[in-house]
Amino acid sequence: MPLSDPRFLQLNAWLNQYFKVKVSPKLISGDASFRRYFRVIIDNISYIVVDSPPNLIEITPFIQLADSYSKQGIAVPEVIASDKAQGFMLLSDLGDVQLLSVLAKGTLQQYYSQALVLLNDIARVTRTESAALAQYDAAFVVRELAIFTEWLALHHLGLDVDEVKANTDDAFKILVDNALAQPQVGMHRDYHSRNLMLQGGELKVIDFQDAVIGPVTYDAVSLLRDCYIRWPDSDIESLMQRHYDQCVSGGLIDAEVKFEQYRRWFDLMGIQRHLKAAGIFARLNYRDGKPAYMADIPLTLEYIRDIAGRYNELQVLGGWIGEVIIPAVKAKSKGR
Repeated sequence: MPLSDPRFLQLNAWLNQYFKVKVSPKLISGDASFRRYFRVIIDNISYIVVDSPPNLIEITPFIQLADSYSKQGIAVPEVIASDKAQGFMLLSDLGDVQLLSVLAKGTLQQYYSQALVLLNDIARVTRTESAALAQYDAAFVVRELAIFTEWLALHHLGLDVDEVKANTDDAFKILVDNALAQPQVGMHRDYHSRNLMLQGGELKVIDFQDAVIGPVTYDAVSLLRDCYIRWPDSDIESLMQRHYDQCVSGGLIDAEVKFEQYRRWFDLMGIQRHLKAAGIFARLNYRDGKPAYMADIPLTLEYIRDIAGRYNELQVLGGWIGEVIIPAVKAKSKGR
């Protein structure tokens, strides 16, 4: 890292003081936020170091949730040391193997089944030692849907706001109602194949600092209708059934709720999440200077088009996404 990077110099000084030896952190990645991640090896032990500017992202939620998740039996990074004022954390190293990198037709059911089992434990984490988790309420859902409108439809594509509202207002109300109608549980809020690490045959969870209390299907649809990869409907159907069954047996969904109702909750929750994700990917490009995520927008839109097309009340949204938004995004990506 360049000597002109003041935060890196501060981080290096903090690590030198902690380990009592000179260290050489190696940048391994940034993510879709303002955090940076480094790896440092001391006495043949590998650690992850997090740089999270405190004026942008406080580390307290991560530290508190790491403790709550660990107490629930969920495998997460251990917070070995931290400096909240500077926004630095030293974590145990979970390795480099993301679940995404090992998924294939032959391993899909095995690994996704393991990941779904973890959701029953995550669902039971509804507070930290200091406070209850925030509620994923109507205002929260509306704010997330507005990201699609602002950043993809208006900023990226330059569409007329009245056209956007005419094609989304009714659907957005349906999506908000769908989120609130479901059983409310502890929710990771970014549970997908890039945030699950495989180490020693065990799935371990990262990036949980934004956890809230919200709809029981949210994390499951985030996993099974992943923004970064799509699997055949037949595979997803069996995994949906597995999640439904485990939620009923675990008391998270009332036994009187039929699978057909669960499916509607799941499908509409996925549409909401993919709308938000499409907007966030555009925002990452324009606001944060991270253009790589633009390549992930088409898949999110295809999910919306295909799933909305199964519901009469979402035909307007699905048709508009398929006939207007997807072609416009493709044309924009080709520079036309």
